[in-house]
Amino acid sequence: MNDHDPTACGLPGPGDQPTVADRAWLAIACRLAAQCPPSATALSVGAVVVADDGTELARAHSRERNPDDHAEEGAFAKIDAADPRLVGATVYSSLAPCAKRDSRPRACARLISESGARRLVTAWREPDVAAPEAHGTRFLEGAGVTVLELPEYADAAKAPNAHLLQP
Repeated sequence: MNDHDPTACGLPGPGDQPTVADRAWLAIACRLAAQCPPSATALSVGAVVVADDGTELARAHSRERNPDDHAEEGAFAKIDAADPRLVGATVYSSLAPCAKRDSRPRACARLISESGARRLVTAWREPDVAAPEAHGTRFLEGAGVTVLELPEYADAAKAPNAHLLQP
């Protein structure tokens, strides 16, 4: 598969059951996480935003343009906020999006919700966040966004973060 073909993976799934295409797009997000500049304190995350017709709208990884950028934030910065394809889009993120940020006015979960995206497919939820409400997935579900976690991709999402996950 060619990661740079904007429709290489196919159509995102229609609901809460993952499809072959969902798995392929999430695999790309996990590979993007491995491209992040190293950080001693911040997680490496990859994200891809895909329209419901299977067209990739944008992709990004953490710290791609700025040391404080999160992957989802970077991807949405590449898309015109008025692009009608955002409504109904699916966001693929190697790590569940943040629900709170001190360094930015809006957390990634809020960016996803406000974009009109209808689904989030993620590989892994950050383990050191003890309170479930601290995860962006709780916020997104409350906003009507379908959230799918595909734990079979967790190892790929964790690999570029291994240095931060040591006990």
